[in-house]
Amino acid sequence: MYPRATVDLALRLSNLGVPDQQNALICGVSVKAIRHWRRGDRRDARGTRRRKRDCPRCDGRDLATASYAYLLGLYLGDGHIARCRKEVFRLDIYCSDDWPGLIKAAADVMAAVLPGHSIGSRQRSGCTVVFALSKHMPCLFPQHGPGMKHTRDIELMAWQREIVDQYTQEFVRGLIQSDGCRSINRVRRPLKDGDRWYEYPRYTFCNESVDIRRLFTDALDRLGIAWKRMNRKTISVARRDAVARLDEFVGPKY
Repeated sequence: MYPRATVDLALRLSNLGVPDQQNALICGVSVKAIRHWRRGDRRDARGTRRRKRDCPRCDGRDLATASYAYLLGLYLGDGHIARCRKEVFRLDIYCSDDWPGLIKAAADVMAAVLPGHSIGSRQRSGCTVVFALSKHMPCLFPQHGPGMKHTRDIELMAWQREIVDQYTQEFVRGLIQSDGCRSINRVRRPLKDGDRWYEYPRYTFCNESVDIRRLFTDALDRLGIAWKRMNRKTISVARRDAVARLDEFVGPKY
């Protein structure tokens, strides 16, 4: 048997996309061993093969449900899943560089939902892409499919609806922090003695997908938060009590 440190290093490199042959050279093991470990065929202390319990849907592993509700919101708002190898998928969450706190939050929530997986990031123009790799991304996010999300139906599975119903605030926070914002709206009111300006905070959520906008407004309805349709693809929350309610668990990006 190989030392545990060697196995863990090989799995980290594999999760980062290092080819099996190169991984084997780095770790000083056979390609066959790399493939066994990557498939979860590691042996226990008695030499008996055991399959790694990696997926809450396939293997019954515990799922950090509150973190998952937030990550689901991030994915539906500004996320993407792509196949990067034959059996491995990559979840990307795009985060503006203006909000370093959001970048850290995305990495932290991925680590909570996907323990044992390598979490990474790569730089793009004006944004940082936080990513994780797993064979089971389509299991965790069955909304994955060909093309952009607004070109296909987006419906939550029954088990996802249970999580979103229980952790609606986390789900709404993920949606707003990915595809929405809190801002100050300035309004000019012309009067006889001159223009008068007044300001008020509001939240907006903008998404091309009719289904994702409906998931957002349904969640607001469950929380008792008033909203209005601002235009074809934008939802506005501007009433003072509604903004105060969102401030309790969302707040400005940071």
